Amino acid sequence: MADTANPAHYCEGAAQLELGAGFFRPESRPSRDLGVLLARVIAAQRPLTLLDLMAGCGIRALRYGLEGGAAQVWANDADADRLPLLKNNLQPLERQGCQLETSARTAQHLLADCLMQQRRFALMDLDAFGCPTSLVPLALEALAFDGVLYLASTDGRSPTGHDRPAAIRSLGAAARAHPASWELALRLQIAVVARTAWALGRGIRPLFSFSEGRTFRTAIQLRRRPEPREEEQMGLFAYCHRCADQQHQSLLHLRQWSACACSEASPLSISGPLWLGPLQHAPTLEAMEQAAAELPSSSISPASLRLAAKLRSDPGLPLSCWSLAELGRRLGGGPPALDRLLELLRSEGFLADRSAVMAGQFRCNAPFQRVLELASALNR
Repeated sequence: MADTANPAHYCEGAAQLELGAGFFRPESRPSRDLGVLLARVIAAQRPLTLLDLMAGCGIRALRYGLEGGAAQVWANDADADRLPLLKNNLQPLERQGCQLETSARTAQHLLADCLMQQRRFALMDLDAFGCPTSLVPLALEALAFDGVLYLASTDGRSPTGHDRPAAIRSLGAAARAHPASWELALRLQIAVVARTAWALGRGIRPLFSFSEGRTFRTAIQLRRRPEPREEEQMGLFAYCHRCADQQHQSLLHLRQWSACACSEASPLSISGPLWLGPLQHAPTLEAMEQAAAELPSSSISPASLRLAAKLRSDPGLPLSCWSLAELGRRLGGGPPALDRLLELLRSEGFLADRSAVMAGQFRCNAPFQRVLELASALNR
């Protein structure tokens, strides 16, 4: 919360600091809360060395040290004018014995030096403005084995299909308009990390992924080597705007697309390459929820706890995802009760559940025509 006597003073969890004149969004607290919980899970397994690459006022670095259990924190921001504020805000870490380092360098130069010096971190927070793709190769080089990259992108236009040339430039992928646009953006972002990790001989494991429509956040663990058949999780995703049919294919088994439900040939909107695998890792999210119970009740906001529980309930599969609004529009009489629809789909042997990524959406592996038939019957 903000201090009304001093609007520049801000309190969040165990952190008390001056915000300064730079960019800051109080609404992003859930992302910071989940970062703290992730840090505590890592710190319970190994000494937590942390790099906050774009630290801003230092709130994330401060909370990682005070609440996340980090033994070593390096907070960097490219704006040299903010370095005095950053140092002042992070003084509590030094007082509690946390090894602290601050700097004002560009992310590219800092990561390049880490590569030369072979410095590696258990957790790296890369909270970027715009698309961070250019930093991913150096960022992964600076991660220890089984280290985690907590990555954010504020580029919402290109990965959601609103700027297709920019998606080619920044993501090396086609991005087409889709009802589950936030989810596609997250999958495109994970795909960039996966391709880079594989080129290094490593594997990945997405731990959690979410968005509020403005920023797309993924926490991805870098594994020593790819899991068997991990490469099958890279593929293409197709959507028919006419009949709403959805299909996906792995690049390893690429073939002709199946005919959709349209009475006549209709061009498919194809996005990718993107990540076809899970978006959430339930054991990690369960450990994060347990870590929250170890902290004072004021540390993690109720909204953040609800978010973690929601993500844990939805691994991100099946891949096909539709909105209730679109279903209601195609039915002409509004959507049916979602819980009842999901029950009917499951009774026929389909996988079906609510989406945790976008509100008012559900995912299932049934053909959309069957979804429409069951929804229509419920409405009658």
